[in-house]
Amino acid sequence: MELRVLRYFLTVVREESITKAAEVLHITQPTLSRQLAKMEEDMGVTLFHRGTRKISLTNEGVLLRRRAEEILQLVEKTERELTEQEEQVEGKVSIGCGEMASVQILSELFQSFREKYPRVSFDLFTATADVVKEQMDRGLLDLGLLLEPIDMEKYDFIRLPMKENWVVLLRPDDPLAEKSAVTAEDLAALPLILPRRMGVQNELASWFGDCYEKLDVVFTSNLNTNGAIMVYNGLAYSIVIEGAISLWDQTKMTYRPLTPTLQSTSVLAWKRGQPFSSAATKFIRHAKYLLGMGEAEKVSI
Repeated sequence: MELRVLRYFLTVVREESITKAAEVLHITQPTLSRQLAKMEEDMGVTLFHRGTRKISLTNEGVLLRRRAEEILQLVEKTERELTEQEEQVEGKVSIGCGEMASVQILSELFQSFREKYPRVSFDLFTATADVVKEQMDRGLLDLGLLLEPIDMEKYDFIRLPMKENWVVLLRPDDPLAEKSAVTAEDLAALPLILPRRMGVQNELASWFGDCYEKLDVVFTSNLNTNGAIMVYNGLAYSIVIEGAISLWDQTKMTYRPLTPTLQSTSVLAWKRGQPFSSAATKFIRHAKYLLGMGEAEKVSI
């Protein structure tokens, strides 16, 4: 399977037409059709439903599209890293993270790093720890800011000092907003949104205690902002880490801490034994130094 043909395939998917894709690629339509037919023959699958007006993907085609995008993204990242091996450090460091308060530490690391290496930029990918780990394993992300609990067997990491506080997200006109903190008993009979991650749900189960089995879990969600829309429309209450919620407009959406207090920790991690670009390698050293493995300079936290 050639990279060139994968690019042809993705162009056809985007244009939904072999004729239009051929024009974009500056090749003839018969040439493009032959390339696609040969790819299907070599793989022994049918990738397209060929309609009169436009083409669509078969199930096999959908899978190939996803894998082709990942392959080409990894190729582009590798090519970029190879060109960065110069005395003047430049390039891009890719980091995955959740919607956590400890992103504040990341911002300070970014700022201090760019003071030394102004030609380095950052790609910030937001997702749950499980998704970030998967992207790291595939080589698509250099580092991850991960909410614990999480299996760190394959990774080197720095545990960050900032705690992640668990809160309930609710409308400002809700009766619970009159309380300074919310108990498990307050939430036991209410429709709830819980995080999708099973490890995190286990932590919440311990906090809820006997109330956990009685919970009315209407949704699970992987990002605070999507769950907030459900809360705003009165569908449920969302149990989330505070993250950047304190920066939101509290007249439209507010929150209350859980009591007794529930906190989590986070780690800045990178895959052990992974070859990194010069920019990523220097950023890891910078983070290790500023976050406790050096003596002098510290980030404010």
